Amino acid sequence: MTADTTAWEACTVDAVDVHAFRVPTDGPDGKEEDSTLEWDSTTLVLVRVHAAGRTGIGYTYGDVSAAQFVQSKLVPVIEGMSIASPAVLWQRMGARIRNAGRPGVGAMALSAVDVALWDLKARLLDLPLIRLLPAFHDQVPVYGSGGFTNYPLRRLTDQLTGWVEQGIPRVKLKTSRDPERDADRLSAVRKAIGDEPELFTDANGALRRKEALYWAYRFHDEWDVRWFEEPVTSADLEGLRMLRARGPARLEIAAGEYAFTAQDFANLTEGPAVDCLQADVTRCGGITGVLEVAGLSAARHLDLSAHCAPAVSAHAFCAVRRLRHLEYFHDHVRVEQLLFDGTLSSENGALSPDTGRPGLGLDVKWSEAEPYRVHGRRPS
Repeated sequence: MTADTTAWEACTVDAVDVHAFRVPTDGPDGKEEDSTLEWDSTTLVLVRVHAAGRTGIGYTYGDVSAAQFVQSKLVPVIEGMSIASPAVLWQRMGARIRNAGRPGVGAMALSAVDVALWDLKARLLDLPLIRLLPAFHDQVPVYGSGGFTNYPLRRLTDQLTGWVEQGIPRVKLKTSRDPERDADRLSAVRKAIGDEPELFTDANGALRRKEALYWAYRFHDEWDVRWFEEPVTSADLEGLRMLRARGPARLEIAAGEYAFTAQDFANLTEGPAVDCLQADVTRCGGITGVLEVAGLSAARHLDLSAHCAPAVSAHAFCAVRRLRHLEYFHDHVRVEQLLFDGTLSSENGALSPDTGRPGLGLDVKWSEAEPYRVHGRRPS
């Protein structure tokens, strides 16, 4: 054992602090909508882990209760522990929350801590996070995502054409809150962006099986839609399999953003129920969880698409061999640019991790974040 190895193993977590910030949306009348949900704000739960004079940060998007879960269940697991192997702590945290509930808030809290541990390790080694991971890629292609169902047609088309003008060759809008309105919305979007960009739709699980099959053909035949996300609820595995088997051959069925555990992803790959699997690094167990899902997607010969959280996903999904792309989601792009220095911008339709900054390359903009605080205290 070398002296450097001994010093590394002796490096332990000194402290953890947890924060939450609730940022209002910029949608019409302060609201945004998809087919099944209406919201007026986005909450980011921030975890900071400290060791040897360095600080790693991680976060998730969800309710402020995730911050309380981190403090009550996860902080006692990692304080005083070596940060040499985030995966070891990931496994211990997973075991500790068994009775409190692994899926949902438990998985989201664990994800935020896991990301912070990986970021901390990379900062201690003075490496960008991508260099600490088994990276297959040096950038992640993106698709513009927003197109909320309560957007007026002008705002809808302006948003999607804006992404195309930035060089993003694929864009997505929300559908299926009021299906009969979707024809006008899709026609306006296709006319605005032209024939070349790929057009995606997301029903957020609102439709019944036969209704979804009907719209799958209309989406494909009338507007050349190539991606139909959560046409039925992702809990309806039989419905997803039916749509994948009976829908248009060039229209891909996608789901996975609400998968929290490895078994959730395994269920989606059986059959399979999807043409392209999705995973959210802030929900599926953080960086360690993404690496686990990446192995599953490769073994099942399915591409994996990153769901949102671009500042973390840009690093994490470079380590996914069967990488498809990343959802460049309006709300998360806006929130991360507001709260952090070091966020990435799309160039030529992709995000490239900044290899000149350690870890995720992010620093909290405390002054800008403070007005939105709903949990924790600003560091002194």
